[in-house]
Amino acid sequence: MKYVNQMQKPRIAKVIVNIGIGKSGEELVKAEKLLTMLTTRKPVRTTSKCRIQTWSLRKGDSVGCKVTLRDKDAEDFLKRGFYAKDDIIKKRNFDNRGNFAFGIHEYIDIQGVKYEPDIGIFGMDIAVCIERPGYRVKRRRIKNSRIPEKNTITKDEAIEFITEKFNVTVE
Repeated sequence: MKYVNQMQKPRIAKVIVNIGIGKSGEELVKAEKLLTMLTTRKPVRTTSKCRIQTWSLRKGDSVGCKVTLRDKDAEDFLKRGFYAKDDIIKKRNFDNRGNFAFGIHEYIDIQGVKYEPDIGIFGMDIAVCIERPGYRVKRRRIKNSRIPEKNTITKDEAIEFITEKFNVTVE
């Protein structure tokens, strides 16, 4: 799609790679090691928000880890993630604000990654946020304001952006 104004072009704001384990311990350390190997960034642990007695899970326990990628690193990892999904994404993976997410069953499906016996097999979720330039006004600390409805990214616009930029088929 051709845009008249440069500020109308969508862009990838961030890519979040998440591995949910469900409990802390040795498996969580292995998942952190895997995310470091894949993204060359230090992962952040995610904690449980509530207590679930049947799973012996307390509020505040570490249950997973995640890494946030931006700019060039985000695009490179996203290309590798699409390769793992055979460059096919489902239309239902997109939300009405233009963001989308998909999962990878095994990390060995990612291009250029070999199996590590000391890590094992893990799957992961990849969430992508798409925005236009100027979205900073809703996040800035002083005099923040909302983004008008006409400037938000629609589901169809996000699908078109992803298909053009990454040559991905959306079913």
